Amino acid sequence: MKPHIPTFFAIALACVCSVSHAQQQPGTSAPGYAYGQRTLSKAPYTMTDLKALQTTLLFTEEDIKALRQSKAILADQTDAILDVWYGFVASTPELVHFFSDAKTGRPDGAYLEAVRKRFALWVLDTADANYDQKWLDWQYEIGLRHNRLKKNKTDRVPSVAQVNFRYIPALTIPVTTTLKPFLAKKDASAADVEKMHTAWVKAVLMQSILWSQPYIKDGEF
Repeated sequence: MKPHIPTFFAIALACVCSVSHAQQQPGTSAPGYAYGQRTLSKAPYTMTDLKALQTTLLFTEEDIKALRQSKAILADQTDAILDVWYGFVASTPELVHFFSDAKTGRPDGAYLEAVRKRFALWVLDTADANYDQKWLDWQYEIGLRHNRLKKNKTDRVPSVAQVNFRYIPALTIPVTTTLKPFLAKKDASAADVEKMHTAWVKAVLMQSILWSQPYIKDGEF
């Protein structure tokens, strides 16, 4: 029997709200956050591949400037941003599923909490727009952690085996659409808000494409 929808949402939202605000402050580390660590595997795609992808996405130096401009605007809003994003996840059973216990089907609050801490740092990393080998290796690691190759290993949780790939690029839309109001909350001009938002759309889509590599057959990425 399927769970009653309001009850399901209530459980998911309770998991989301179990995270304390003190654990999400920008600039702090988070368990499982490994950006720049030597333990990461080298990405199977190169900096040359990245530049070619950026060219295809019409991603330019102006987008890098816009992303970096956004960091000062978003840095003290990450908690509020994550409230919106996690609220969307909590109200979407198709997404909550990937944070659920594989046996019981119930959302795992500890798992949601651990991912949320890293998600806050992801916002800042995206806004940093530092496209070097360390960043590339971290994107590969993130892709692996969505795929059955490494999902659940970082947090040692008994969750479902992988995030189905179709949801990863699809999340570009809710993530970037809901981010736009936060970009407009401070003193940036309307034109700058548009530039920052456009840069974020490109940057998030670019990352989701890189995260697809573990899902693609060898030689086809």
